[in-house]
Amino acid sequence: MQIRTRGGRHTLRLRRAVPAVAVTVLAVLGTGLTATGSQAAEPEGQLTAAQQRPAAPSEAELRERLAAAKAADQKNLLPSEYADGDRPTPAPMVIGGTETSISAAPWMAQLWYYDNKGTDNESDDLGFFCGGVVIAPTKIATAAHCVDGYDWANSGLVVTGTSSTNSGNGETVTTPYRQWSHPLYRDNQGAADNDIAVLTLFDAVPAKPLPVASSTDTALYTAGTKGKVYGWGRTSSTNDDIATTLRSATVPIVSDATCADSYGGYFVKGHMVCAGTTGATDAETVGSCNGDSGGPLVVGGKLAGIVSWGIEDCVGEDAYSVFSKVSTYTAAVNARAYDTNLNWDHRADLLARKSGTLNQFISTGTGMTKATFGTGWDGVDVLLQTDLNRDDYQDLLIRGDDGNLYWQWYDPSVQDWQVKQLATGWGSRTQILAPGDLTGDGHPDVLSTDSAGGFWLYPGKGNGTFAARSKIGGGGLNYDMVRGSGDFNNDGKADIIARGVNDKLYLFPGTGNASAPFGTKVHVRTWDVATALVTTGDFTGDGHADVIVRVKGGELYLYPGTGKPGSAIFGTRKLLGTGGDNYNLFG
Repeated sequence: MQIRTRGGRHTLRLRRAVPAVAVTVLAVLGTGLTATGSQAAEPEGQLTAAQQRPAAPSEAELRERLAAAKAADQKNLLPSEYADGDRPTPAPMVIGGTETSISAAPWMAQLWYYDNKGTDNESDDLGFFCGGVVIAPTKIATAAHCVDGYDWANSGLVVTGTSSTNSGNGETVTTPYRQWSHPLYRDNQGAADNDIAVLTLFDAVPAKPLPVASSTDTALYTAGTKGKVYGWGRTSSTNDDIATTLRSATVPIVSDATCADSYGGYFVKGHMVCAGTTGATDAETVGSCNGDSGGPLVVGGKLAGIVSWGIEDCVGEDAYSVFSKVSTYTAAVNARAYDTNLNWDHRADLLARKSGTLNQFISTGTGMTKATFGTGWDGVDVLLQTDLNRDDYQDLLIRGDDGNLYWQWYDPSVQDWQVKQLATGWGSRTQILAPGDLTGDGHPDVLSTDSAGGFWLYPGKGNGTFAARSKIGGGGLNYDMVRGSGDFNNDGKADIIARGVNDKLYLFPGTGNASAPFGTKVHVRTWDVATALVTTGDFTGDGHADVIVRVKGGELYLYPGTGKPGSAIFGTRKLLGTGGDNYNLFG
């Protein structure tokens, strides 16, 4: 497809930065919340994490899939395989770069895909390669065009811990069991828009995650700012050879105006960012090329862009490399990176206790289904859902009636729950919260208010332990309900909400700064009828943190997050069910 830039200086052929291939509510029955209709007949058996999660492929299966993907990818890169136009052109790679060690970019990931169509004819087999970025121990950020429409659980795998595309170099091989592409992703004749995705791996990888740029990191995108692009793609416009060793190149950020002048309507301001040095030859060009799709643009030590698209063969005057602008999508990406729940379906669930039995209410997005989580929960007065060790298994933070704080987590190696005492003497704490990452280091943190009203931050280390606490303010006793789990104002940072004097509910927006983790409070609304305020995260699965409120009549209402800043963080409430006053503990 030929297009002419708005400036008319040259004719461009866009290359697709793609792989080298082509309402049920709850009602009161008796004295508890139970499901109506067909859901009421569902058994209330004991649920464990192991019963919900699919089985991971064996190491041998993954190695076999990797070998097949590499073989298929090599065939697809031959010019004769795509010259007839039946196959999309290969995805981008680094031109003008140098070889880079994995120690310099430990978060780099290789995404391999192989789909054997099951016929004797190998020409219909599908194989390709993309780049990716470790943003959490089980989360890989990449391009939506590498993910959308493909079955990664059954045909894909992820390689980390190596700078080489050859096997046997100490790499870690795992596979995704869940995938998410931006719901508004579209391909505009090769120029991909909203081109961002997240893969969730079966197993946590040891690679160090790369921090994700926040919506306030505007300085990262100032024209002229230097960033680095990484990948294993093509290194020349004149041949299709791809790099077998990781390469990186330093690239300057290009202004939106300059990029729009080059690409016209194909460039979407706010969704995309351009970077690189351009010219008529390889020697004059520094940027991404085929094979780099899904890889990172790193600026200021943060993931600022995802390699998305450019022109065919990657070289041309003003033919800049185009990246998805990560700061625009931070909230959506973080919602997927912190979306651990009891059944791994991108929706936060609700735990509620009645007469010592802890019930599990699984979100359907618009309602809930019920099962028994466990019995013998009488001696607990605080219950919070979190993932302190970032292993993609839901954890519980618990205060017992002995005043001690406990961490309960699921250990897949023994397929059972484990318990560790974290602290003693917390019986006088008036508030305990697990809102997520408040310090910007990728690890979930804990907050508490002591009996004198002092507010304390306990920075998580990502392994269930905490660094030395710091006092972040007083006045905690001015609020009778302080809650938080996730991002309420869509800036990619964890927030909290609190009800204070005259039943006014306030949003305390997170800053990502450990020394001052919250900004100026915002009055959201007045909740004089609320008797319980529950924040478990993204209940609806749309990427925004939600709130569940129990009112004086016992009804449970969902206040869906809107992703809007300021006082408009919640939409119109929806009734989830009645009989909530029969439960005395929510988490």
